[in-house]
Amino acid sequence: MLGGPPGVDDATVEALGTLTKALEYTERARGHLYAVHHMTGGADRMLAEAVRMLRLAGHEERAGLVERELLGRDVVPGMGTYQLIEAYDRTYYRVFTAVEEQVRQDLAPGRRHLAEAEMQRAARSHRRGHTAP
Repeated sequence: MLGGPPGVDDATVEALGTLTKALEYTERARGHLYAVHHMTGGADRMLAEAVRMLRLAGHEERAGLVERELLGRDVVPGMGTYQLIEAYDRTYYRVFTAVEEQVRQDLAPGRRHLAEAEMQRAARSHRRGHTAP
């Protein structure tokens, strides 16, 4: 038994905990998209340097191939990595966060991480640094 706050039953605390955990996974996925964005941008800057170096080494044809086929290329048709992030935010992430907030506010107004708070409360000792949420 979780022993949620007054007016919030255990099943609701558990359901809200699972909903919030799903949101946390979405937050992590969004962070990975930013990592892809940064790493792909870094690779593109390295490609530009490789093109420059190939030209200096007298390999104009190969430099042209890398430049034409790879430098600045869309990661999916019509989109760069920043556009993937924008589409993810617009069509999924913002909707997800709004729905999670609405459900949480409807069922446990102003409360977040109820399941975690209950686990912390159950595990807390009365030593210094073990304060109630």
